[in-house]
Amino acid sequence: QVQLVESGGGLVQPGGSLRLSCVASGSFFSIYTMGWYRQAPGKQRELVARITSSGSTNYADSVKGRFTISRDVAKNTLYLQMNSLKPEDTAVYLCNAAYYTYDYWGKGTLVTVSS
Repeated sequence: QVQLVESGGGLVQPGGSLRLSCVASGSFFSIYTMGWYRQAPGKQRELVARITSSGSTNYADSVKGRFTISRDVAKNTLYLQMNSLKPEDTAVYLCNAAYYTYDYWGKGTLVTVSS
């Protein structure tokens, strides 16, 4: 069983930056593929960025060059550095841990980009 707790969301002006964190409890954090997803009001949940156990990453086209995903295995923590934020980045950001049939979600943290 893995529990995920996100933090770091908030209100930021367009062009600003935020760093989201996701702390994972439980064992074997390093074996999971970890991801950040987001869900805006009235829209489907979408993948923002993902990092595998080997460190390979992939990003949604809409965030490439602006967002960076990373993980600190020693701290059981996943990060999402978000730069040059846009109003369309406004959403609840959720952390995910996946390994074969195991699939865990956090409750999310709200990011609001507005002037």
